Amino acid sequence: MTNQSSQTTDRSAEPQPQQCCQVSCCARPEEQAQADSAKVTTVASGLPDPRRPFVTGHIETAVGRVPRVATELTWADRSGALKVRWGIARMRYTVEPGLYAVGAPNATSPVFVSANYKLSFDALRAELEGISSWILVLDTNGINVWCAAGKGTFSTDELVRRIELSRLSQVVSHGRLILPQLAGPGVAAHEVKKRSGFKVIYGPIQARDIRPFLEAGNEATPEMRLKTFPIRERIILIPVELVEALKGAAILLPAFFFLGGLGGPGDFWTNALNHGLFAVIALALAIAAGAIVTPTLLPWLPGRAFALKGFIAGLTIAAILVASRPEAWASWPGRMEMIAWLLLVPALSAYLGMNFTGASSYTSLSGVRKEMRVALPLQIAATAVGLVLWFCSRFTA
Repeated sequence: MTNQSSQTTDRSAEPQPQQCCQVSCCARPEEQAQADSAKVTTVASGLPDPRRPFVTGHIETAVGRVPRVATELTWADRSGALKVRWGIARMRYTVEPGLYAVGAPNATSPVFVSANYKLSFDALRAELEGISSWILVLDTNGINVWCAAGKGTFSTDELVRRIELSRLSQVVSHGRLILPQLAGPGVAAHEVKKRSGFKVIYGPIQARDIRPFLEAGNEATPEMRLKTFPIRERIILIPVELVEALKGAAILLPAFFFLGGLGGPGDFWTNALNHGLFAVIALALAIAAGAIVTPTLLPWLPGRAFALKGFIAGLTIAAILVASRPEAWASWPGRMEMIAWLLLVPALSAYLGMNFTGASSYTSLSGVRKEMRVALPLQIAATAVGLVLWFCSRFTA
């Protein structure tokens, strides 16, 4: 991400000129079916599979029946996506790995590769309406394509393994696979070719560009190779990070409120409403700074590292918070309390800000690791010192 915009080019996989698929990829399924050797059947009961409601039937192939999936997303698909955006059953939102069919594909139809994270799978199939094709789903442990490529689950080994398990060479004749470009960090194309005989073609970053990509003979424009991280995509990520942070806050906030009432010159409730409530507000603002302010204002916050951006957002809020209590600086306990929050709020905000690092090509995988090696020890140290100062402020006369 530059200071001009939030766009950056992912160079993990360079576009490669390829020959046309030699198939009418955009033909209507019923027209394509006339030339297909594969036979399409519907679910015998007329009802969708309750475990896989997106499966509308099957196609008979040389290796047996292959599930045929719908391209239109249902209310269940959209509500499921909304739930995982809020962190509900996020790690269980998966589809079964294997081979799937869209429309009425035959031996010359394109093969797209996806992760078994259902959001990734749904994004792909929704863009394949009218395009008879195959979808090879890898077992990425329910992780999206980009993160799985970085974690090693969308990998060369898993791709080769899935090709063999699905007996894909007996289903298609062209020996080509179209992978999302963001899978590049996890897949060595030459190894896939050597071990399976299939040639890897890196498709566009966004699924919405698949149709023009195919129409251009598997050629991607520079715009298709550009990974953006606009405000809409950043805001979409906020709920899941906010929910995760609030899980810890559900324990921390009551604890700080209670501990804030134990020390000080007044009675418990006087101290709790004065110092404990202030602690609750400070922690809540720290979470907001890291999980909401940082991703929203990302392009405009100084620095390149996400931890630094989160730190600046947190420090700004902490300074405003401390400035609201000028009377606290009149005593040593008050000074220690204010300095504690000048350390704790930016440290927590910086930590939460780092959660968005892997959502953008703004920082490479090696850059993420380097940032964590530097930032985490500083955050831990600031948190430790801040906690000591805060506890001392509560029990120092």
